[in-house]
Parts: sequence; structure tokens; C-alpha cells
Amino acid sequence: MKRTLQLLALSLCFTLTGTFGAFAQDAVSPVKEDNPNAPEITFEKDVHDYGTIKQGADGTCEFKFKNTGKEPLIISNAKGSCGCTVPTYPKEPIMKGQTGIIKVHYDTKRVGAFTKTVTLNSNAKNDTKVLTIKGIVEAAEEPAAEQATPFKKTGGMPLENSK
Repeated sequence: MKRTLQLLALSLCFTLTGTFGAFAQDAVSPVKEDNPNAPEITFEKDVHDYGTIKQGADGTCEFKFKNTGKEPLIISNAKGSCGCTVPTYPKEPIMKGQTGIIKVHYDTKRVGAFTKTVTLNSNAKNDTKVLTIKGIVEAAEEPAAEQATPFKKTGGMPLENSK
């Protein structure tokens, strides 16, 4: 009996939390699509193709965007899909009509084809935007083997002159 009452109380608690949580979420997060003045983030491109690059090459690219909405655009977060993809983004609001840049650095030490993403969160109508980088990292050339020296190594001792 005691066990049944505990389960009933726990079930009621989860039900009330879910119900109140839904009301609280609606009150805090108004639907942005209904706001005709909401900021809009418009990118020149949302995919950057590095093509084929050498291992160890500079893996930095830029995504240019514009706030085409009427209110200031605030980017709250930018996250790469893995540790090898590091984005940087403007922390200050982007005003109506202004432009900004998302810089993405890909670590090119791994050889092979890659496709990575950067997920942006903002206050724009579409609050989540995914940018993609892709390409192929080609192994760097091996340094040429050292040429054999014509001199006999003597373990650090100088060679005697023979006359």
C-alpha cells in the first residue's frame, strides 16, 4: 500500500511538472515566426568547400551574413560538430541592415575527406542555423632523405692528416 501511494505521488508530480513546464515555456518563448519585426540572418553561402588542401594548411574560412530583419540580431552560441572545428562569432548585437562574419577554423592535421558542421543559435526567426564545411586533406609531402655524407664518421674524433 505504501509503495502504491509513493508511485501515485511520483506520477502526479511528473504530470504537474510537465503541465506547468509547458505553460512556463509558452510564456517565456514567444513564437518568433509571428513577430514581423524579428531579426533574420541571411548568409551569402552556408557551405564552404575547401576542395583539396594540404595537411597542416590554414583551415580558416569565413561565412558572411546580414541581418535582414528589423530588430537587432543576437547570436547566442556557435558550436562545431567536433573539437577539430572551432567557430568564432560576433558577441555584440548586429543591427538591422548590418553584416557580420562567422569564422570557422578546421584543424587540417587529419588526412582524408571531411564534412563538419557549425550550429548557430540566435534570436532570429529561424533560431538555429547550420553551416557546413567540407573538403579533402591531402598528406603533406615527406621531407627528402638526407644525402649521405662522403666523410667517414669517427665518433667525434678528428681525422688525422696523412702526409
